[in-house]
Amino acid sequence: MIFPNLTYMHALGVIFDMDGVIVDNADYHFQAWQEASRRHGIQLSEAEYQRSYNGRPMKEILRLMFGPQMSEAEGQEFEDEKEALYRELYRPHIQPVPGLVDFLHSLRAAYIPCAVATSAPSRNVDFTLENTHTRRFFEGVVDASMVKRGKPHPEVFLKAADLLNILPHKCVVFEDALMGIAAAKAAGMKVVGVATTHPASELSQADYVIGDFTELNLKILRSIAAQ
Repeated sequence: MIFPNLTYMHALGVIFDMDGVIVDNADYHFQAWQEASRRHGIQLSEAEYQRSYNGRPMKEILRLMFGPQMSEAEGQEFEDEKEALYRELYRPHIQPVPGLVDFLHSLRAAYIPCAVATSAPSRNVDFTLENTHTRRFFEGVVDASMVKRGKPHPEVFLKAADLLNILPHKCVVFEDALMGIAAAKAAGMKVVGVATTHPASELSQADYVIGDFTELNLKILRSIAAQ
């Protein structure tokens, strides 16, 4: 979609994380991580997963979990196994977070450009956007294959802002993960925390917190951007 009368200096851009924001899928990711880890001799608790791994890139998680002795080929094999498990588990249940599609329609009607910035692999991005029928709303995607440094480094969000041709401080990011909120703040962006993966009480570093997109409208979005 072409957005008329937008300028690099004055426009508003919106950037969405994917997991936990477009879809509420944390339980299915954890189940897949737990099963894949069990197959490789590691017992993974949900508390440890949320505290240490959720929101990080796959390669970084594997390095933390298995140490440097895991080869690149072994890491790729584990990733393929885990992500296939996730898609198998989640496919019968996948749906957008409540209110998301209506909110995306309102952004499009207001000529506010949107992008996805995620630590997920390309295959999961395709799986999610195609099965939620939301790809058409986004000007582009920055995924794990396109960045060298994962969250909490701001690279993924800075690349998304560049993709939208919007200055970082003119962007509002939607994030569910603590690492992602830190990354967006490091990029100089406003952040709306989505309380899917974590309770609202744990998202205090965000500028605003919602339970889902039914609690949001363009007036609120613009007030957040203007803070």
